[in-house]
Amino acid sequence: MLIRSEMPADHDAIHELTWTAFKPMAYSDDTEADIIRALRADGDLAISLVAEDDGEIVGHVAFSPVTIDGVHDNWFGLGPISVKPGRQRQGIGKALIAAGLKLLDERGASGCALIGNPDVYGHAGFVSDGQLTYLGVDTKYVQRLVLRGLVPRGTLRFARAFGS
Repeated sequence: MLIRSEMPADHDAIHELTWTAFKPMAYSDDTEADIIRALRADGDLAISLVAEDDGEIVGHVAFSPVTIDGVHDNWFGLGPISVKPGRQRQGIGKALIAAGLKLLDERGASGCALIGNPDVYGHAGFVSDGQLTYLGVDTKYVQRLVLRGLVPRGTLRFARAFGS
């Protein structure tokens, strides 16, 4: 499996993969694939990686700028992340997250935040201590990983494409 940056020829495959991966999820509002297109169009797709296996894109992860209490401070959000059904739980998502976090660190990012299941993202080093909030979501789902600097406190906002 090869993890690489997206190329323009990948855009439709990423859209289809994301739509397919999120379709059966009860928590999905069916906007995830469109969010990636909007992030790209807005210039907010800071990192977009694909996992390719035998020429097929089987996974994708996006990272985009976030603000905490209205300040960017070199923080990024993880997501959406998707893995092809039938290929999930094989370490593809974990590998995509690790590669993306490595790139963020190499670029001098302060950290990364996400909304998600602590049992899933805790293995990648994400934690929730209640210091970050997001639109009334239970703070146990609002997680962060500090790469450098201080632990953030405040209200998390994602890029405009997320509609938050």
